[in-house]
Amino acid sequence: MSRVVRAAVFQTSWTGDKESMIRVHEQAARDAAAQGAQVLCFQELFYGPYFCQVQDAAFYDYAERIPDGPIVKRFQALAKELHLVLVLPMYEEEQPGVLYNTAAVIDADGSYLGKYRKTHIPQVPGFWEKFYFRPGNLDYPVFDTAVGRIGVYICYDRHFPEGWRALGLNGAEIVFNPSATHRGLSKYLWQLEQPAAAVANEYFIGAINRVGVEELGDNDFYGTSYFVDPEAQYVGEVASDKETELVVRDLDMEKIRTVRNRWQFYRDRNTAAYSSLTAP
Repeated sequence: MSRVVRAAVFQTSWTGDKESMIRVHEQAARDAAAQGAQVLCFQELFYGPYFCQVQDAAFYDYAERIPDGPIVKRFQALAKELHLVLVLPMYEEEQPGVLYNTAAVIDADGSYLGKYRKTHIPQVPGFWEKFYFRPGNLDYPVFDTAVGRIGVYICYDRHFPEGWRALGLNGAEIVFNPSATHRGLSKYLWQLEQPAAAVANEYFIGAINRVGVEELGDNDFYGTSYFVDPEAQYVGEVASDKETELVVRDLDMEKIRTVRNRWQFYRDRNTAAYSSLTAP
Protein backbone atom coordinates (compact mmCIF):
# COMPACT_ATOMS: atom_id res chain seq x y z
CA MET A 1 0.00 0.00 0.00
CA SER A 2 1.41 3.36 -1.01
CA ARG A 3 2.39 5.90 1.63
CA VAL A 4 1.36 9.38 0.54
CA VAL A 5 2.73 12.51 2.20
CA ARG A 6 0.84 15.76 1.68
CA ALA A 7 3.64 18.32 1.60
CA ALA A 8 3.66 22.10 1.25
CA VAL A 9 6.00 24.97 0.46
CA PHE A 10 5.25 28.67 0.83
CA GLN A 11 6.60 31.55 -1.25
CA THR A 12 5.93 35.18 -0.42
CA SER A 13 7.26 38.73 -0.65
CA TRP A 14 8.74 40.89 2.10
CA THR A 15 6.04 42.64 4.11
CA GLY A 16 8.29 45.41 5.43
CA ASP A 17 8.75 44.29 9.03
CA LYS A 18 9.65 41.17 10.98
CA GLU A 19 6.51 40.70 13.05
CA SER A 20 4.10 40.96 10.13
CA MET A 21 6.31 38.57 8.17
CA ILE A 22 6.08 36.04 11.00
CA ARG A 23 2.28 36.43 11.11
CA VAL A 24 2.05 35.83 7.35
CA HIS A 25 3.92 32.56 7.82
CA GLU A 26 1.81 31.55 10.81
CA GLN A 27 -1.27 32.01 8.64
CA ALA A 28 0.35 30.00 5.84
CA ALA A 29 0.89 27.15 8.30
CA ARG A 30 -2.77 27.29 9.32
CA ASP A 31 -3.85 27.34 5.68
CA ALA A 32 -1.59 24.40 4.87
CA ALA A 33 -2.95 22.38 7.78
CA ALA A 34 -6.52 23.21 6.71
CA GLN A 35 -5.68 21.67 3.32
CA GLY A 36 -4.42 18.53 5.00
CA ALA A 37 -0.70 19.23 4.67
CA GLN A 38 1.55 17.20 6.96
CA VAL A 39 4.84 19.04 6.37
CA LEU A 40 5.60 22.63 5.35
CA CYS A 41 8.83 24.45 4.47
CA PHE A 42 9.25 28.23 4.32
CA GLN A 43 11.63 30.26 2.12
CA GLU A 44 15.23 31.14 2.98
CA LEU A 45 15.56 33.57 5.94
CA PHE A 46 11.79 33.52 6.09
CA TYR A 47 11.02 36.25 8.64
CA GLY A 48 13.19 38.98 7.14
CA PRO A 49 14.12 40.60 3.87
CA TYR A 50 16.88 38.97 1.87
CA PHE A 51 19.35 41.38 3.47
CA CYS A 52 22.40 39.86 1.73
CA GLN A 53 21.71 42.29 -1.14
CA VAL A 54 23.74 44.75 0.97
CA GLN A 55 26.52 44.52 3.55
CA ASP A 56 25.20 46.11 6.73
CA ALA A 57 25.94 44.91 10.27
CA ALA A 58 22.53 46.18 11.40
CA PHE A 59 21.03 43.00 9.97
CA TYR A 60 22.99 40.88 12.43
CA ASP A 61 20.11 41.70 14.79
CA TYR A 62 17.88 39.31 12.81
CA ALA A 63 19.89 36.37 14.13
CA GLU A 64 18.76 34.39 17.16
CA ARG A 65 19.60 31.24 19.03
CA ILE A 66 18.31 27.91 17.71
CA PRO A 67 16.40 26.27 19.33
CA ASP A 68 16.29 28.57 22.36
CA GLY A 69 15.17 31.75 20.62
CA PRO A 70 11.60 33.08 20.52
CA ILE A 71 10.82 32.26 16.88
CA VAL A 72 11.55 28.56 17.20
CA LYS A 73 9.52 28.43 20.43
CA ARG A 74 6.63 30.23 18.76
CA PHE A 75 6.55 27.81 15.83
CA GLN A 76 7.01 24.77 18.06
CA ALA A 77 3.72 25.67 19.71
CA LEU A 78 2.08 26.15 16.32
CA ALA A 79 3.41 22.85 14.95
CA LYS A 80 2.00 21.04 17.97
CA GLU A 81 -1.36 22.77 17.61
CA LEU A 82 -1.63 21.96 13.89
CA HIS A 83 0.08 18.54 13.99
CA LEU A 84 2.36 19.83 11.23
CA VAL A 85 6.06 19.21 10.58
CA LEU A 86 7.75 22.58 9.99
CA VAL A 87 11.06 23.50 8.34
CA LEU A 88 12.10 27.02 9.41
CA PRO A 89 14.96 28.65 7.44
CA MET A 90 16.42 31.22 9.83
CA TYR A 91 19.39 33.40 10.74
CA GLU A 92 21.19 31.71 13.62
CA GLU A 93 23.49 33.17 16.27
CA GLU A 94 25.52 30.41 17.90
CA GLN A 95 27.35 33.06 19.91
CA PRO A 96 28.10 36.75 19.26
CA GLY A 97 29.91 37.01 15.94
CA VAL A 98 29.32 33.35 15.04
CA LEU A 99 26.37 33.36 12.65
CA TYR A 100 24.86 30.80 10.26
CA ASN A 101 22.19 30.48 7.60
CA THR A 102 20.22 27.66 9.20
CA ALA A 103 17.04 25.63 8.94
CA ALA A 104 15.41 24.33 12.13
CA VAL A 105 13.22 21.24 11.85
CA ILE A 106 10.21 20.82 14.15
CA ASP A 107 8.16 17.63 14.34
CA ALA A 108 4.37 17.42 14.29
CA ASP A 109 4.24 17.13 18.09
CA GLY A 110 6.16 20.40 18.47
CA SER A 111 9.46 18.79 19.37
CA TYR A 112 12.68 20.29 18.03
CA LEU A 113 14.53 17.66 15.94
CA GLY A 114 17.65 19.55 14.95
CA LYS A 115 19.05 21.90 12.33
CA TYR A 116 21.00 22.12 9.11
CA ARG A 117 23.46 24.95 8.46
CA LYS A 118 24.02 26.12 4.89
CA THR A 119 27.31 24.67 3.70
CA HIS A 120 28.18 26.70 0.60
CA ILE A 121 28.27 30.48 1.06
CA PRO A 122 28.35 32.79 -2.01
CA GLN A 123 30.00 36.20 -2.19
CA VAL A 124 28.95 37.88 -5.43
CA PRO A 125 27.11 41.17 -6.15
CA GLY A 126 23.64 41.04 -4.64
CA PHE A 127 24.49 37.92 -2.63
CA TRP A 128 27.04 39.13 -0.07
CA GLU A 129 26.55 36.13 2.19
CA LYS A 130 30.07 35.73 3.56
CA PHE A 131 29.50 39.07 5.31
CA TYR A 132 26.70 37.41 7.31
CA PHE A 133 27.32 33.65 7.55
CA ARG A 134 29.97 31.12 8.39
CA PRO A 135 29.91 27.88 6.35
CA GLY A 136 27.83 25.16 7.96
CA ASN A 137 29.56 22.56 10.13
CA LEU A 138 26.81 20.02 10.88
CA ASP A 139 27.32 17.77 7.84
CA TYR A 140 24.10 16.67 6.06
CA PRO A 141 21.60 15.54 8.70
CA VAL A 142 18.37 13.74 7.86
CA PHE A 143 15.53 14.08 10.35
CA ASP A 144 13.10 11.32 11.32
CA THR A 145 9.77 13.13 11.35
CA ALA A 146 6.13 12.13 11.64
CA VAL A 147 5.95 12.04 7.81
CA GLY A 148 9.25 10.33 7.06
CA ARG A 149 12.90 11.22 6.58
CA ILE A 150 13.43 14.90 5.75
CA GLY A 151 16.60 16.67 4.60
CA VAL A 152 17.39 20.33 3.92
CA TYR A 153 19.81 21.96 1.45
CA ILE A 154 19.74 25.78 1.30
CA CYS A 155 19.75 27.96 -1.85
CA TYR A 156 23.35 28.20 -3.19
CA ASP A 157 23.98 24.68 -1.87
CA ARG A 158 21.93 23.35 -4.78
CA HIS A 159 24.76 24.06 -7.23
CA PHE A 160 26.91 21.42 -5.49
CA PRO A 161 25.91 17.79 -6.19
CA GLU A 162 27.88 16.32 -3.31
CA GLY A 163 25.44 17.45 -0.64
CA TRP A 164 22.42 16.16 -2.53
CA ARG A 165 24.11 12.76 -2.67
CA ALA A 166 25.09 12.86 1.02
CA LEU A 167 21.45 13.48 1.95
CA GLY A 168 20.41 10.49 -0.15
CA LEU A 169 23.05 8.28 1.44
CA ASN A 170 21.78 9.42 4.84
CA GLY A 171 18.28 8.22 3.94
CA ALA A 172 16.38 11.34 2.86
CA GLU A 173 13.00 10.80 1.22
CA ILE A 174 12.14 14.48 0.78
CA VAL A 175 14.72 17.27 0.57
CA PHE A 176 13.63 20.90 0.85
CA ASN A 177 15.70 23.64 -0.81
CA PRO A 178 14.57 27.04 0.56
CA SER A 179 16.03 29.81 -1.57
CA ALA A 180 16.24 33.51 -2.42
CA THR A 181 17.24 33.71 -6.07
CA HIS A 182 16.51 36.21 -8.84
CA ARG A 183 15.78 36.24 -12.55
CA GLY A 184 18.93 37.81 -13.89
CA LEU A 185 21.29 35.35 -12.26
CA SER A 186 19.85 31.87 -11.92
CA LYS A 187 16.49 31.51 -13.65
CA TYR A 188 17.88 29.11 -16.27
CA LEU A 189 19.24 26.85 -13.51
CA TRP A 190 16.10 26.79 -11.36
CA GLN A 191 14.17 24.42 -13.62
CA LEU A 192 17.22 22.19 -14.21
CA GLU A 193 19.15 21.58 -11.01
CA GLN A 194 16.52 20.30 -8.60
CA PRO A 195 14.89 17.91 -11.12
CA ALA A 196 18.35 16.61 -12.02
CA ALA A 197 19.21 16.14 -8.34
CA ALA A 198 15.91 14.33 -7.74
CA VAL A 199 16.76 11.89 -10.55
CA ALA A 200 20.39 11.38 -9.55
CA ASN A 201 19.49 10.74 -5.91
CA GLU A 202 16.04 9.20 -6.36
CA TYR A 203 13.99 11.20 -3.88
CA PHE A 204 11.48 14.07 -3.84
CA ILE A 205 12.59 17.71 -3.73
CA GLY A 206 10.61 20.76 -2.64
CA ALA A 207 12.11 23.92 -4.18
CA ILE A 208 11.04 27.22 -2.61
CA ASN A 209 11.88 30.75 -3.80
CA ARG A 210 10.84 34.26 -2.79
CA VAL A 211 8.77 36.58 -4.97
CA GLY A 212 8.98 40.32 -5.61
CA VAL A 213 11.53 43.14 -5.62
CA GLU A 214 12.76 44.20 -2.18
CA GLU A 215 13.77 47.72 -1.19
CA LEU A 216 17.38 46.72 -0.43
CA GLY A 217 18.20 46.03 -4.07
CA ASP A 218 16.83 45.41 -7.53
CA ASN A 219 16.79 41.62 -7.28
CA ASP A 220 13.56 40.33 -8.80
CA PHE A 221 12.79 37.12 -6.94
CA TYR A 222 10.82 34.93 -9.33
CA GLY A 223 9.01 32.43 -7.13
CA THR A 224 8.05 29.40 -9.28
CA SER A 225 8.31 27.08 -6.29
CA TYR A 226 7.55 23.42 -6.95
CA PHE A 227 7.80 19.79 -5.97
CA VAL A 228 9.60 17.34 -8.23
CA ASP A 229 9.60 13.54 -8.02
CA PRO A 230 12.39 10.95 -8.51
CA GLU A 231 11.63 10.86 -12.24
CA ALA A 232 12.12 14.63 -12.60
CA GLN A 233 8.38 15.17 -13.07
CA TYR A 234 6.73 18.16 -11.45
CA VAL A 235 4.09 17.15 -8.91
CA GLY A 236 1.24 19.41 -9.99
CA GLU A 237 1.78 22.92 -11.30
CA VAL A 238 4.74 25.20 -10.69
CA ALA A 239 3.85 28.25 -8.57
CA SER A 240 3.46 31.83 -9.83
CA ASP A 241 6.54 33.88 -10.70
CA LYS A 242 5.08 37.01 -9.08
CA GLU A 243 2.48 36.20 -6.43
CA THR A 244 2.46 34.82 -2.93
CA GLU A 245 1.43 31.17 -3.11
CA LEU A 246 1.04 28.14 -0.91
CA VAL A 247 1.86 24.97 -2.86
CA VAL A 248 0.32 21.76 -1.45
CA ARG A 249 1.01 18.46 -3.19
CA ASP A 250 0.58 14.74 -2.54
CA LEU A 251 3.88 12.84 -2.76
CA ASP A 252 3.66 9.07 -3.28
CA MET A 253 6.60 7.68 -1.35
CA GLU A 254 6.31 4.32 -3.10
CA LYS A 255 7.73 6.01 -6.18
CA ILE A 256 11.13 6.13 -4.46
CA ARG A 257 11.20 2.34 -4.20
CA THR A 258 9.94 1.91 -7.76
CA VAL A 259 12.63 4.17 -9.23
CA ARG A 260 15.42 2.75 -7.09
CA ASN A 261 14.50 -0.79 -8.12
CA ARG A 262 14.74 0.32 -11.75
CA TRP A 263 17.91 2.39 -11.49
CA GLN A 264 20.38 1.01 -8.92
CA PHE A 265 22.45 4.16 -8.54
CA TYR A 266 23.21 3.52 -4.89
CA ARG A 267 24.31 -0.06 -5.57
CA ASP A 268 26.43 0.87 -8.57
CA ARG A 269 28.35 3.77 -7.04
CA ASN A 270 32.11 3.16 -7.29
CA THR A 271 33.43 4.99 -4.26
CA ALA A 272 36.98 3.73 -4.78
CA ALA A 273 37.15 5.87 -7.93
CA TYR A 274 36.17 9.16 -6.28
CA SER A 275 39.05 9.98 -3.95
CA SER A 276 40.40 12.65 -6.29
CA LEU A 277 37.19 14.66 -5.96
CA THR A 278 38.11 15.79 -2.47
CA ALA A 279 41.83 16.27 -3.03
CA PRO A 280 43.17 19.79 -2.25
